[in-house]
Amino acid sequence: MTTAVMDNEKMKTFKELESAVRSYSRGWPTVFEKAKGYRLWDTDGKEYIDFFAGAGALNYGHNNDTMQDKLIEYIQDDGILHSLDMGTTPRKKFLEKFQETILKPRNLDYKIMFPGPTGTNTVESALKIARKVTGRETVISFTNAFHGMTIGSLSVTGNSTKRKGAGIPLNHTVSMPFDQFVDDQDTTLYLESYLEGSSTGVDLPAAIILETVQGEGGINAARMEWLKRIEEICKRFDILLIIDDVQAGCGRTGTFFSFEPAGINPDIVCLSKSIGGIGLPMAITLIKPEYDQWTPGEHNGTFRGNNLAFLAATEALTYWETDDFSENIMERADFLKDTAESIVEKYPELKAEARGRGLMQGIAVHVDGLAEEICAEAFKRGLIIETSGPKDEVVKFLPPLIIDEEGLSKGLEILEASIKHVLA
Repeated sequence: MTTAVMDNEKMKTFKELESAVRSYSRGWPTVFEKAKGYRLWDTDGKEYIDFFAGAGALNYGHNNDTMQDKLIEYIQDDGILHSLDMGTTPRKKFLEKFQETILKPRNLDYKIMFPGPTGTNTVESALKIARKVTGRETVISFTNAFHGMTIGSLSVTGNSTKRKGAGIPLNHTVSMPFDQFVDDQDTTLYLESYLEGSSTGVDLPAAIILETVQGEGGINAARMEWLKRIEEICKRFDILLIIDDVQAGCGRTGTFFSFEPAGINPDIVCLSKSIGGIGLPMAITLIKPEYDQWTPGEHNGTFRGNNLAFLAATEALTYWETDDFSENIMERADFLKDTAESIVEKYPELKAEARGRGLMQGIAVHVDGLAEEICAEAFKRGLIIETSGPKDEVVKFLPPLIIDEEGLSKGLEILEASIKHVLA
């Protein structure tokens, strides 16, 4: 039986019964059964190294032992699972731990809001409160941005295919060029001139929303000086600054918040994915106290009280009690960067460049279709890795933050073997 026939047989149930909207099961045609740390195994017992980490939802790896124990104990003790926004012990402990471990040491003052449990929910809440507080409608976003799949989030997303899925016009937003979108040009000057002009057609916005590293948009990392200039422009024009840290946050770039190295203080911060610790659905929106002007229940959702996620999230925050975890991430990030740059230099046929920071990096391959071929071959060899970018041109590195050098090295060896095979 050929590999293609076996793959078809494995995926038969999904093809016959599941909606055509599925995507990851198409690119990785196997049935996964078990996972631990930075490894997964399928039903055939084949092992894979994970450079995907649940699209950034598994920064602390698969099935962390301590988190597992806490969840099992809580369930066996008949702990409350569903509670909307009622007060519960896990909710209380998370709020206190986040305040003491994350906000206070960074001199950040935010109210913590629990919207619905996904990234697009926190973005929707951020857009709504910004418009409510300022009384303005327009929001400025950036080229190649991705902020979610619901209508408000899609309106500030750049990808044309995803935007078309809305089925209606996406209004009250303006897209501006992200940092280095135009070579050797300061795009903040372009933004500022539009806000200053009386005939540009751009209304004074309620907010500017951005990712410091654009994940789905192609691992485009903004420079710190660019981020500082955006904050200055926001202050000058009384515009709220929203940082979407759904994928780039929770340590992905080395610091807990991706914006920390820039020394900026956003008005609103969106977190999801790895804030849930072990992959459980959870999101939070951080709002400066003066802008926390919601009326009770004005933005709500049935599943904004995920107590199992609160438990795992509280345990995950213990990684941030000292600087050790952050320093370890940066050490592995340097190794990843050096290897990526060496691959770019070693294989000029890729016409490639290395991008990103922390453990959110990628290799942009400027040959149509080649990045997708490389990732498909890597899967066959036991590496889970995806593409990103407007043309799926970036081989995207998103391994769990707990990965050791051995796992990182092995994964990169598989990647290089896949590049050699595809180029041959």
